[in-house]
Amino acid sequence: MSRKNQHPNLGPLIELTHRRWNIPALAALQRTSGAKFITLVNELGVSRSALSTALNELIERGLVMKNTGYGHPLRPEYLLTEPGKAVAGHCLELAELLQRRGEEDLAYRKWTLPLVAVIGDGVLRFNAVRGSLGVDVTPRAITLGLKSLLAHDWIRRLVVDEYPPAAGYTLLPAGRDVWARLIPLVPE
Repeated sequence: MSRKNQHPNLGPLIELTHRRWNIPALAALQRTSGAKFITLVNELGVSRSALSTALNELIERGLVMKNTGYGHPLRPEYLLTEPGKAVAGHCLELAELLQRRGEEDLAYRKWTLPLVAVIGDGVLRFNAVRGSLGVDVTPRAITLGLKSLLAHDWIRRLVVDEYPPAAGYTLLPAGRDVWARLIPLVPE
């Protein structure tokens, strides 16, 4: 099985994609250099509770902070921290690509982006995909994620020339475009 450029530490990406609105919120904060809560709600089209949960998680991870103090009514309520700025720049590139292609719904599902990162530039069998995620993910979740990626032409299922023959998964150009933008979000 070919496995170049394997990224052993998917933990940060899995944590980042755990909530559907984390990446879009970071991208929006990067685009606007900070924002009010209601502005983010309107821009992202998200419920207040879902955004609140995402922002609280991003604050806990040290990527976002609340703007302290008083000031002008247009002063943003949420700002990126220095580590958040580094991550948010990559999230913005990813979000813009997904928006252009109209694939936000697929990409922001819980396991889509980690699956793309695991497959990377290799050809992986199902058990290798499961083992590479390094977390407790059910086979059903992986199967559903792979089926979605197949249906949207992000990956291809092929027969691997081994004994016994087995199925493997590799990225197609649409998946490679996404993977290229994920690489900076996965520490070596």
